[in-house]
Amino acid sequence: MTPADRTRIRVLIVDDQALIRRGMSLMLSLEADMEVVGEAADGVEAVALAARLRPDVVMMDLNMPRLGGVAATREITLVRPETQVLVLTTFDTDDLVFDAVRAGARGYLLKDAAEAEVLEAVRGLHRGESSLTPAIARKVLDQFGLLAQAGALSAATEAQPAGTALDADALNAREEGILRLIAAGKTNRQIADAVFLAEGTVKNYVSRIMEKLHAATRTELVAIALRHRR
Repeated sequence: MTPADRTRIRVLIVDDQALIRRGMSLMLSLEADMEVVGEAADGVEAVALAARLRPDVVMMDLNMPRLGGVAATREITLVRPETQVLVLTTFDTDDLVFDAVRAGARGYLLKDAAEAEVLEAVRGLHRGESSLTPAIARKVLDQFGLLAQAGALSAATEAQPAGTALDADALNAREEGILRLIAAGKTNRQIADAVFLAEGTVKNYVSRIMEKLHAATRTELVAIALRHRR
């Protein structure tokens, strides 16, 4: 294995349609920084291949035989938290979006997304970023809002120490602005463009915000921001 091989993003493609798998495989294989390490036709195969091949990113369909994408995502992220799951599906119903995110998916795109958008999502997840379009992020926010109204926020959010998650002095103005952009589903690169900062600087800001708010993921930041009406 050459040094270039070791730096490539290892991708597992999961879809019950062979034509979709071949198309995605061809698209990714043309990228110098990506390598398709395997293909799976259903969730059962996906879980087995993820354990054996240890991909960096799994491109996951949702509606599949034997084991669906949400359940497969939950199993993969439980066993291999370092593997990032990007849901790529034709479905954007509220329940499916929220279930996939709760199962551990870090990105959610529709299959009619532009090629450049898909490639950037794969690279973003590999960098540790979430990838939710503004419309999808809005659906997640709406679901968190319903849970908040019912007094049933996720365990991670409920674990926040009372009165300390977003105290008046917890975040400065710049950090609050970046938190709002995270909640809107923006990647670090998009945030950098919006606030005129280097992408590395934004990444440092995100890490600092997560530390201040005791959040383990960007999705938890969204929940915390909504809970405190930011």
